[in-house]
Amino acid sequence: YDLTLSIRGQRQRCIRASSMTTRLPQLINGEFQQSQTDTWIPVTNPATQEVLCEVPAATAEEMESAIQSARQAFLEWRETPVSERARVMLRYQHLLKEHHDEIAEVLAKETGKVFADAKGDVWRGIEVVEHAANIPSLVMGETVANVARGIDSHSWTQPLGVCAGITPFNFPAMIPLWMFPMAIACGNSFVLKPSEQDPMTPNILAELFLRAGAPKNLLQVVHGGKEQVDTLLTHPEIKAVSFVGSVPVGQHVYRTATDHLKRAQCFAGAKNHMVVMPDARKDQVISNLVGASCGAAGQRCMAISVAVFVGESQQWIDELKDELAKIHPGAWDDESAAYGPQISPKARDRVLTLIKQGKEEGATCLLDGSDCSVDGLPDGNWVGPTLFSDVKADMALYKEEIFGPVLCCMTVDTLEEAIELVNHSPYGNGTSIFTASGAAARKYQHEIEVGQVGINVPIPVPLPFFSFTGWKGSFYGDQHAYGKQAVRFYTETKTVTSRWFDDDIPDGAHGGPNMTINLK
Repeated sequence: YDLTLSIRGQRQRCIRASSMTTRLPQLINGEFQQSQTDTWIPVTNPATQEVLCEVPAATAEEMESAIQSARQAFLEWRETPVSERARVMLRYQHLLKEHHDEIAEVLAKETGKVFADAKGDVWRGIEVVEHAANIPSLVMGETVANVARGIDSHSWTQPLGVCAGITPFNFPAMIPLWMFPMAIACGNSFVLKPSEQDPMTPNILAELFLRAGAPKNLLQVVHGGKEQVDTLLTHPEIKAVSFVGSVPVGQHVYRTATDHLKRAQCFAGAKNHMVVMPDARKDQVISNLVGASCGAAGQRCMAISVAVFVGESQQWIDELKDELAKIHPGAWDDESAAYGPQISPKARDRVLTLIKQGKEEGATCLLDGSDCSVDGLPDGNWVGPTLFSDVKADMALYKEEIFGPVLCCMTVDTLEEAIELVNHSPYGNGTSIFTASGAAARKYQHEIEVGQVGINVPIPVPLPFFSFTGWKGSFYGDQHAYGKQAVRFYTETKTVTSRWFDDDIPDGAHGGPNMTINLK
């Protein structure tokens, strides 16, 4: 398998594997190379269970080689002028746009996402690369003259060294592109460990990065599972770690990294609420709830999984049920499908278990997607749209992050009760309120204890010139992803205070008796 082939050639080799299963290479020391491991992990199409390729669990020697290669790359890259770093990112975003749909097709087949979702995944990553191309202005320091008599101070932002990223299955293009372009633009080198469930897309991103003219060993891509992650978390050459994933893994990553004196930003679980006021536009509320709860099969950390209706709710819920019943999952190239399968049989079984538990705990299941099937794809990890009402805050259905196309409906009497409910959640990733009242919206955005708030916007993911700002149990760390906070995360600040003495100026340099002027 040769990743130096064209993107189109890669796609054919990855997706149309013959009887001999394709084994995915790693990018180490500037070359895509086959692993010497004895452990290979199958990568399957979630809609068919077809094995697309096998991904290696990198050996200890391969991990060490990747990290040391990244260290050597950093020593040269940190001296590269910031304008040259920006030009690499400009070329990179151009290549990503040129191959946008081809990347999205590979992504759709290994994640199960419908094509529109897959294209959105790629595009949101491209937006961060565009932001990284602005790096000269982002890393500017500060200067103050005469902080004391004859003394000036200024600050510089300087890179850390080798940084690492550990990315999840649900956004195999967007989240790697949250990480390594910003880190590298800041002057660091990077080791990426993608999810073993959909590693083909990150490999393609890496190949295009090389084509953009980046030094060959600046980005390393290694594959594997917990053992490889722990190597990155404990290795003394790794200075900062970025992670996106589940709560227990996020806690482990954060504790292990910080115990080894590394910077860490760890994005973990979520339970996102949409509060619906009585004056909200019903058509907008229903449409947005359907898309925000079931889009990407509910497998996104900003999905709306709880609808909180203030006041009378029955008519809202009845119409919501009717609209949810109209959508269905399907294959990536099925234009009528609203979303795709769960990433794995294990993920599907977990969603089905929580649906069953919700029924047992007394919630009313108005629409049950447990027995969903798709014609011609009997082996897919399908879950149909599912709707519950009468959900209580002590139910597992409410407390657990379901990560599937399941929406829980709750009813409260006042906006104050809605705010109290949301603030009581241990998570603080995203929330939204739908209302025609500016006063209600202002009260909500001011009092809510959540990092990302939408007003008549269901999924308020910020554009890259802001930062992705989850709170509470949704994030462990100090600085968030992309935007100005990413620059602070991937750099260190050096402050210089200087003083020069007048009597050190050479004779004549300040117009003294030995100075001559040549009028010619």
